[in-house]
This record gives sequence, C-alpha cells and structure tokens, in this order.
Amino acid sequence: MASILRSPQALQLTLALIKPDAVAHPLILEAVHQQILSNKFLIVRMRELLWRKEDCQRFYREHEGRFFYQRLVEFMASGPIRAYILAHKDAIQLWRTLMGPTRVFRARHVAPDSIRGSFGLTDTRNTTHGSDSVVSASREIAAFFPDFSEQRWYEEEEPQLRCGPVCYSPEGGVHYVAGTGGLGPA
Repeated sequence: MASILRSPQALQLTLALIKPDAVAHPLILEAVHQQILSNKFLIVRMRELLWRKEDCQRFYREHEGRFFYQRLVEFMASGPIRAYILAHKDAIQLWRTLMGPTRVFRARHVAPDSIRGSFGLTDTRNTTHGSDSVVSASREIAAFFPDFSEQRWYEEEEPQLRCGPVCYSPEGGVHYVAGTGGLGPA
C-alpha cells in the first residue's frame, strides 16, 4: 500500500463495528450510535450488512487455531452488523477507550460506563470491534468499504471536514461539510 501523506493535525480514521448482539436490539444500537456522536466522532461512512461466514474467516484469519476462533466466526455471521468509518484527531485510541476492555467482566469493573461495560454480554458478544492500529484500520476499512479510497479521502474530504463547518445527516447517517447536500459522503 502506498504511503498516505497526512498533515500533522489531520484527522485519524478507524473502523468501528457494531456486532450482531447490539444490532439485534434497536435501543442498544441507537445508544451506541449516540455515544459515537456525543464523543465528537465524525461518521465518514456507515453501512449495515450481513457478513458471510467466509468473510468472517478471512477477516479473523489471524486468530485461526485459537480457542475462540470458530465461536467468533459463527457469531459474526449470525446476523446483521453495522460498520462505520470514524474520524477524530485520535480516533483509534478514543474509540478503543469508549468501547472498553474486550473482556466484559473486566469492562464492567474497570470501565462500567464503556460500551462493553454497559451492553456487552460475553467476551465474544461484546457489542463492538475497533481497529487497534493505523495499519489495522487501513486494512479493516478496506475490507468493509472496498470502494473507499483512504488516500483520496485524506486529499479531498479530510481537510474540508477538519476545517469547514460540519453537519450531521440523520438520513444518510454521516457527517458532511455544510453546503454540500448531506445525504452522502462529503
């Protein structure tokens, strides 16, 4: 992958997934969505999808052979998921903090107000997934949004979203630069 030039103050992108356990419950799904908005993330792209088992296996290939792999693959293919591309000055770390620890028991004790502390059921059914690094974010965004060009976004959309007046479109579910319409990407 070619290196993407970013200004030092550029927004960072991350992938956020809302897992089937949360998507199945509209009130939880809306609560998580509202937490994204209230924590000042910009929603760059959003889509809901049913993930095929083969897609799950490919995405979680690094965990193949581990005790939880099959359970995770089956669960992630069990129902609709919502995928977001989120932008923020420190999107990866902020989203990971908002999610809370992966292990729900730990999340309930050390971060009870986190998403996983509030809504997680088990370590697999823990409501959310988030990228753990810039490299992972790029790879994961490409897996869920194959038509999204990170380089083009940094060249064209990011400066406008960072500097311009930004609005949120409830209909489109994304943020956009004021004056550009608002039903799709900026």
